[in-house]
Amino acid sequence: MTNDCHSSFVISRVAASHAQAMTRSDLVEELAARFSQLTHRDAEYAVKTILDAMSEALVRGHRIEIRGFGSFSINRRPPRMGRNPRSGESVHIPEKRVPHFKPGKALREAVDKRTAEIEAGG
Repeated sequence: MTNDCHSSFVISRVAASHAQAMTRSDLVEELAARFSQLTHRDAEYAVKTILDAMSEALVRGHRIEIRGFGSFSINRRPPRMGRNPRSGESVHIPEKRVPHFKPGKALREAVDKRTAEIEAGG
């Protein structure tokens, strides 16, 4: 997919609904619709393969960069002391590693432009 094609896909999803999330099934349907040579099962397998590969890369601590879309990385949250809201008791919260997504410039600009157009009634 080229950046322009990808951006228009993202923008069309943003335009479709502000409140509704795009699910894995929606992604499979969109892929199958765009590429008629793919069966629904092939599209499902492609989406699963990509998401599995991305998940595995993050688990191994690798950074994922998709030009024009954004980057995925792992952020480390250091251990800290928290508080149980019910009892007020101090609780040790262990270190965590959490996935982080940073949108690329092209995606940020496309979403901002299209969202402004939608809000303006276009």
